Formats: sequence, structure tokens, C-alpha cells
Amino acid sequence: MSIGVQRLREDAGRVRQGAIDKGEDPSVVDVALELDVRRRALQGEGDALRAERNTVSKRIGEVIRGGAAPQGSEVAALRDASTQAGERIAAIDRELATTEAQLEDALLRIPNPADPDVPVGGEEDSVIVRTWGDPAPHLEPRGAGADGSEPWTRRPHWEVGEALGILDLAAGAKVTGSGFPVYRGPGAALERALIDWFIGTHTREHGMTEVWPPALVNTASARGTGQIPDKEDLMYVVARDDLYLVPTAEVPVTNLHRDEIIEAEQLPIRYCAYTPCFRREAGAAGRDTRGILRVHQFDKVEMVLFERPADSGEALEWLTRAAETLLQRLGLAYRVKLMATGDMGFVQAKKYDLEVWAPGVERWLEVSSVSNFRDYQARRMNIRWRPEPGARPEILHTLNGSGLALARTWAAILEVYQQPDGSVVVPEVLRPSMGDRITA
Repeated sequence: MSIGVQRLREDAGRVRQGAIDKGEDPSVVDVALELDVRRRALQGEGDALRAERNTVSKRIGEVIRGGAAPQGSEVAALRDASTQAGERIAAIDRELATTEAQLEDALLRIPNPADPDVPVGGEEDSVIVRTWGDPAPHLEPRGAGADGSEPWTRRPHWEVGEALGILDLAAGAKVTGSGFPVYRGPGAALERALIDWFIGTHTREHGMTEVWPPALVNTASARGTGQIPDKEDLMYVVARDDLYLVPTAEVPVTNLHRDEIIEAEQLPIRYCAYTPCFRREAGAAGRDTRGILRVHQFDKVEMVLFERPADSGEALEWLTRAAETLLQRLGLAYRVKLMATGDMGFVQAKKYDLEVWAPGVERWLEVSSVSNFRDYQARRMNIRWRPEPGARPEILHTLNGSGLALARTWAAILEVYQQPDGSVVVPEVLRPSMGDRITA
């Protein structure tokens, strides 16, 4: 389950309002409450019948041992009562199993209520909390002329990439379909260099442990992080084997500790992982269909944290700063947005989006989402921690964040660092593995 039954009973109003704030149907909260009442009634009736049957069985023994004259008729009546109780218990158990399954399903469909400091509303209500860097202009006054005065216009990344021979969208469409880009030569090297540098920074400077997880997960793993049932239609399914291609490394990495109890001294646990990511979301209408701003397959380095509940709020800020560090060193202007309830997702309690400025398309591009799920995912996965030796285990908190996502970071680099002659200057942090410039 995602929402604890106890929380549902004690704070149903806030849970219901949380669903409304996220634009979800709040009636599932009432369904869950009714199922919980029915479940407890069935459990009570079943326990009472079991106690009654035990009493009858004990009485049968007493009558037989006592040897009283009419014992046959009494024993027969008692056995009949015991049989009827057993039949009713069996029926209750069947109904209880059905009710519990329905309750579990209802709980999975209740969204995680947002934190109190999250703005209520849709995309337009999200708040920019800070910015960094100066966004490069679309029309660049510094040009190729000898006096540096000739203006030039920055081109979108797909034009730059195709002109340099490093991005081949047509080949990807031929091999697989639209939304599966092919990177060639320095374009592939740029992708690889970014992944390696992201992982190296997180492990060396942020103390994260690198994980190389599977790119396929089972149903339990997809359900544990909330992809099922909320995002099931967005996932690629290997139907023959009942497996899913990962939409993000969050899914396999968070599930590493499913059904485990973690000792206090092990926390915090902080992982980073690279995976290709697969999402059936390509081709939203309009300008997102050009280039690699919205694709079916892309690469991403993910950061996943397991934290003490008291520390998860600060951990979210720390995780956001870790992602920001990468953007600053790449020299990409960005902004941090606190996402409003209706634009933050089903499972997040609080979420920041990091968006870089891409001057070729004149847009802010999301390259990282950093989220605190509090106990929502951990409850689904039964991940607990023991505050001290011998203490009762408690549900811990999970967080994750992109650190960072490609292909939009790749696209932003081409648009920010393109030159009037068509070449692209390589960001300084990547030059040890890439050289200074990408040319045709």
C-alpha cells in the first residue's frame, strides 16, 4: 500500500484534499475507507466465529467424556453448530481476501498528498525559486566579422547536429521509429562523456555509490515506485516475459532494498546509476516533435536516496544542489522551479524541476526533476529502518533526482556553445575526454 491505513483513518480529509489538489479523483479515498470498515467487520465476525467454534469443540469433548445419557443428541447438535460456523468462516475468509485485494488496489490509486509548502494549482502556479547564469540570446550580436559586429542567429540543436553529422534522426527512425535518435562520432562521444562525468562527480564529490542496474524490471518493481498503476500506459512492456523497460533508473535502484530492514548506522544510503530510459510519450503536439526534446529513448544518470524521515526535507535540498552543480560547471544557465500540486506527479510529496535555457529553440528545457516521496514509495515496497538496536522497524523515506538527463542537456550544449562558423565549443569540464571543439 502507499497511503498507510492508519493515516487514511486519522487524516482522511487531508488525504482527500491532496487528491483534489493533484487533479485526481478523491472518491477513491471514500472507497478505501468503506473497504477498510468492511474488512474490519469481516475480521471481527470471523474472530468471533472462531472463538465460538473453539467453545463448541471444547463442549463436545466435555459431553463425550461426561457420558451423560442424552449425549448423542447434544453432540450431534454441537457438531452441526461447529459445521455451520466453519462454513461461515470459510465464506468470510473468501470475502475478506477479496475485500483486502480491493482495499490494496484502492490504496495504490490514492496519490501522495503534497507537502504543506507546495503551491496549489497547475503549471502556471509553479514557482521559480532561483536562477543561475545569463541566458544566451537567440540573436547573438557577436559575429564572424573581423570587427566582431556581424550578428548571427543561433540555430536549433537538430540543425547544428545534422550539419556536423553528429545527430541522425532519420537513421533512428529507419532502424526503430520516430523518437529513437542516433548519435554519431563526436555526438556519441559527447553523450558518453557527459554520462561518465556525471557519475564521476556524484561518486567522488557527493559520496554516492554507483550502481549499474538492469534495464528491465518485473511488475513488483514497477508497482513499488508508483509506475503501476499510475504510469502503466507510458511504459514499454515485454509481454511475453511480463517485464517492463525502465522509464528511469529510479525503478530498479529503489527496489534494491524492497522488503528489507535497514539499520540506522547504514543511513543515509545514496546511489547514482546510469540507464537508458524508455517512455511511450513521444510526439506531443507542436514544437516538441522536432529534434530530441521529447523522445522514446534517452540516457539519464539518476540519484536515489534512502533517508531517515527527519532528514528527508534537507536531503531534498542537498540533492537539488548536487544536480545544480553539474549545470553550473557545464556553464548552462538554468532555473529551479518548485512544482505546483497539479504539475508535480502522482507519487511526489515535493518536487523541484531544473530547466536549462536553450537559445536555439528559445525555451527552458527540463533536464532534472528532484523529488521527495517521503514514506509513499517505501510503504509500497516495505522498506523499513530500525532507529536503534531492538527497536521496532519504521518506514523510511526515499528521494530521487536526475543528475542529469540527456538528451535535453546534449541539445542545450549544442545551442549554447555553437559558434558562427557552425562548430561547437566543448564545455571545459568535458575537454579532457572530448577536446576543445566539435567540427564538421
